[in-house]
Amino acid sequence: MHIVNHDTANKRFLIRDNGIAAVMTYVISSPELYIIDHTLVENAYRGQGLGDKLVKAMVEYARENSIKILPLCPFAKGRFERFSEYADVLNK
Repeated sequence: MHIVNHDTANKRFLIRDNGIAAVMTYVISSPELYIIDHTLVENAYRGQGLGDKLVKAMVEYARENSIKILPLCPFAKGRFERFSEYADVLNK
């Protein structure tokens, strides 16, 4: 079971498994707008849905804190385009 941790000090969501297996970083543009700028899943962990877990965790955090998300990272941008249920937190 891969657990997503929110490292607020370093502005990232990550999954650990003998080191960092996957990480998604963000920039705080304003208290109401976060920008996802990078997502990385280590090669050994690809195909396990870890990137999706990171995006989902960020979406849940955004909903709980009334934040909009601007996904500049190509992976995250693709997930927001694919999953219409994330539209409520997408910065349009």
